[in-house]
Amino acid sequence: MKTATVKELKQELSHKSSAELLEICLNLSKFKKENKELLTYILYEADYEEGYIKSVQMEVEDQFKLINTNSYYYIKKSVRKILRTVKKYIRYSKKKETEVELLLHFCSELKKIKPSMQANVSLLNIFNRQIDLVRKTMMTLHEDLQYDYELALNKLL
Repeated sequence: MKTATVKELKQELSHKSSAELLEICLNLSKFKKENKELLTYILYEADYEEGYIKSVQMEVEDQFKLINTNSYYYIKKSVRKILRTVKKYIRYSKKKETEVELLLHFCSELKKIKPSMQANVSLLNIFNRQIDLVRKTMMTLHEDLQYDYELALNKLL
C-alpha cells in the first residue's frame, strides 16, 4: 500500500463530515499510544502550556530518579530514553518556548546525576548537543525571552 502525502490527506479529510472525522480520530487513537498521547495533548493540554510543561518536567524528574547508576552503560541508555521522551513531548507542542524549557530542564537533571556526567564522554556529548540545540532555538525567540533563557542557561553552565 502506498502512503498518501499530507496534502492528499488534507484534501480528502476536507470532504468528510464531522461524524466521519470523529470516527477517523478514534480509529487513529486505537492503533498507537503516540497517537493517543497527541490527541490528549491537543484536546486537554494545548490550551494550558504551563501545566503541560510542569507535568512533563515532573515525569522527567521521576525518570531520572529511576536510573540504574551502577555503570555508565545503564546511565547512558536511560538518559537516551528520557531524551527521546522529551523530544516526543516537544514535537506534540511545536512551541519553541516549550522546547527550550524542557531541554533546559533535561540538562539540569542530567547535570545533577550521580556519578557525574563529566567523567563520561558520551553523557557529556549528549549534554553539549542539547545545550547547542537550546542556544539555536533561543535565537528564534523574542529578545526578552532570549534574555531570560540566557540567564537560565548561564546558571546551568
